[in-house]
Amino acid sequence: MRFDDRFLDEIKSRLRLSDVIGRTVKLRRQGREYAGLSPFTKEKSPSFFVNDDKGFYHCFSSGKHGDLISFLMETERLSFPEAVEKLANEAGMPMPAVDPQAVEQEKKRQGLTDWLDLAAKWFEAELRRPAGAAARAYLERRGLPESEWARFGIGLAPEGRTALKDYLIAKGARPGELVESGLLIGPEDGGAPYDRFRGRIMFPIADGRGRILSFGGRALDPQARAKYLNGPDTPLFDKGRVLYGLAEARKITSAAAADAHPSLVVVEGYMDVVACQRAGIAAVAPMGTALTEGQMELLWRYHPEPTLCFDGDAAGQRAAGRVIERALPLLKPGRTFRFAMVEGGKDPDDVLRDQGAAALKAQLAKSEPFVERLFKAVLEETPTLETPEEKTAFKVRLRKLASTIADGELAGAYREDLMGRYEALWPTAQPVYTVGAAARELSRRRWDGKKKGPPITGATAHGKAAAQVLHASPRPLSAALALAAIEHPSLLHDSLERVALSGFGDEQLSLIASEMVTLSMESEVLDEVSVRRRLAARGVDDSVFDHLQRAAGRARAAFMEPGIAPAEARALWTRAFDALMELESLERAVDLAKQDVDRDGDFATLKRLKADRDLLSRAIGSGELWGAETAH
Repeated sequence: MRFDDRFLDEIKSRLRLSDVIGRTVKLRRQGREYAGLSPFTKEKSPSFFVNDDKGFYHCFSSGKHGDLISFLMETERLSFPEAVEKLANEAGMPMPAVDPQAVEQEKKRQGLTDWLDLAAKWFEAELRRPAGAAARAYLERRGLPESEWARFGIGLAPEGRTALKDYLIAKGARPGELVESGLLIGPEDGGAPYDRFRGRIMFPIADGRGRILSFGGRALDPQARAKYLNGPDTPLFDKGRVLYGLAEARKITSAAAADAHPSLVVVEGYMDVVACQRAGIAAVAPMGTALTEGQMELLWRYHPEPTLCFDGDAAGQRAAGRVIERALPLLKPGRTFRFAMVEGGKDPDDVLRDQGAAALKAQLAKSEPFVERLFKAVLEETPTLETPEEKTAFKVRLRKLASTIADGELAGAYREDLMGRYEALWPTAQPVYTVGAAARELSRRRWDGKKKGPPITGATAHGKAAAQVLHASPRPLSAALALAAIEHPSLLHDSLERVALSGFGDEQLSLIASEMVTLSMESEVLDEVSVRRRLAARGVDDSVFDHLQRAAGRARAAFMEPGIAPAEARALWTRAFDALMELESLERAVDLAKQDVDRDGDFATLKRLKADRDLLSRAIGSGELWGAETAH
């Protein structure tokens, strides 16, 4: 019987691999793994390793590799259902009820598998017959010798419209089941089915255990409409959850030396996979489409950091971009990708044929981490970064991409890394503390300070403690700015980046500012209800809002006047925000001027800056900022 993947995963989650294996193999811990003598061969020094985090064992002396279920199948000679049943009993899980319909479906699937296996043997035989001369010449030009054909199951589908169909029907197959297997095409008008693959070099597509699921074919005719053709989705084959070459890649990984740390490489085509595997590189490929979420999950089952290798041409760059956006939400600590681009617009097969295995391995070794490729991809799609608007749009794009990572801690780490790369685009040898630069420096330090410490992910003790600072006395105008932004989140649109860097001009409001900025980047549409819900989850309750309301009442803030027009309110809010940023700038400049006095006695600059600071501070506090007509 077939078992649902969730049922098998639940068994593995309840039973620790080292505990089950440890009953028959004496294991001792080595770092994150356990080591012991091989249960498959006689040896004097341990070469058998068990990794609970990854859920697999590997035996270097025998080359055997597998999980909890395959260990029982190997050591106790159990069938797959028998091993599952034994482990389910141990885990205290009832076996799923036998479904007669499911049993019938499994028999049907097995029948389809049998015809695929027979078709694979026929394709291989056809390649060596007279009709295969052109195919053999093509493979020779591609540098693939006959001695390697059997290893990869390479064959030929001849030109005949019903050649495969006639052969399999003679062996007892029915046309309907051959259509269901994907080997034949059934015309919509009800006509007689005919061979799907004709005049093509054939590559069998198998699962991780080597069972054939479908085929892919490379056209011999350069004028063919489709250069590559894959079989359709069938009861056996889901092209979004299968990777070409996985079974052979697992063999290469298993055979690697203990200290080799073999990678798993994802390339674009069948011949690229063949080239890499011939060079001893564990490589796989998707089914001619962008890597899907299901394929990513499959890759991470076998390697925590696969390398994605795309052709160096424009199409390869676009493919890399699609994978980046699709993969971002799925990233987790210990589950990511690296990127490698082959040089000169070539693909791995070209490099192997022209320069050899060593050159191919060297190019693949020049991989870069996911965050670096992400930054470069966004930079490459940005025409220029000359104006403040372009720079801000670029920064917002980076922050939004980082915020799509579901893991909160990792998303924060990505934002910090990406912002560091952004700042590095405009390096300066020494900070020049003009008034504006002082404000930027102070804002940067404030934002860096907010990033330290554990993230606030809910109304935890830490979240409540952070919210307590709001019960102190924030600047009245800062409180008014924050309350207005909560009630009308659209006020943030034009000032999002500055609020992200400096808050609302008061450190005590940094929690509210950072949460609103994060929510703005996560949501296309933002309203007061969602903002208040988010803040409440972080410990900002009604008592905090009451305290802010009292502080804001002392602000003489014209943008909070009842009945004020929205456009005027926005303009006044922005003016107030600008004034607070300028005040911060002056405060920082005064501090720096004091240091200058100690160094060179420049009292005149200090006196001037203090006067400017005090004048602006009085204007903010008294309402003069708005002019006589709007002051209270």
